[in-house]
Amino acid sequence: MKLIAKITDKDFGMDMVEYENPQIRKAARGIVLNENGEIALLHKKNKNEYKLPGGGMEEDETKEIAFQREILEETGCQVEIIEYMGYTEEVKSHISFVQTSYVFISKVISNTHELNLTQKEIDEGGELVWVMPEVALSLIRESFDNLKGSKYDDIYATKFIVKRDEMILKEYILNYIK
Repeated sequence: MKLIAKITDKDFGMDMVEYENPQIRKAARGIVLNENGEIALLHKKNKNEYKLPGGGMEEDETKEIAFQREILEETGCQVEIIEYMGYTEEVKSHISFVQTSYVFISKVISNTHELNLTQKEIDEGGELVWVMPEVALSLIRESFDNLKGSKYDDIYATKFIVKRDEMILKEYILNYIK
């Protein structure tokens, strides 16, 4: 398995702090391509955040099943997995949290046009946007400096998400677009 990126507090100019027994989370996320070559982004308007679709794995799920479930929930699309890209690690020492995200490239095989967002995603102004990969990378980079916290997350946690997805998109654009 290829490590796409490991993101730590140091990536944001912060010192790592000692932590014990971190909360461990496994997730699946990635690139969802439509017939026009555009990719899906979840835009959380109230936080000025753009992110790739995906989320936490449930206890009995494989990374592939979790990816397909999360994509259906956040985009309304059933997808076919094209390729496994690798994984990312986020080490948030200040809140004793470590997440591993398994990253896939997929293509839409059907679209219900119905999102099944969580209450958190709804409250944060979640909407689906489809853009070309280079535009997606630009939107994610631009959102980083303008992030806002929400009642669910402060900017600390959101910076990891945006940085992670920037690294995934850079990997995709450099090594997978033909």
